Amino acid sequence: MPYISIESGRLTAEQKKELIERLTAIASEVTHIPEQFFTVAIKELPDENFGIGGKSIDEIKRNYKP
Repeated sequence: MPYISIESGRLTAEQKKELIERLTAIASEVTHIPEQFFTVAIKELPDENFGIGGKSIDEIKRNYKP
């Protein structure tokens, strides 16, 4: 059974629904495995509990300027 795991910050219920639907559809299309065999798990980690390059994601987001 194919398993897709996403780790993210806080997502809305609608964002989770869309991620599950779209990731499943694309993975099924690419692998030719029926959608009903895919499992998707969304693990939410608060931004202050995850870091990259010595800074928390929370801090990186606060200082991000596109």
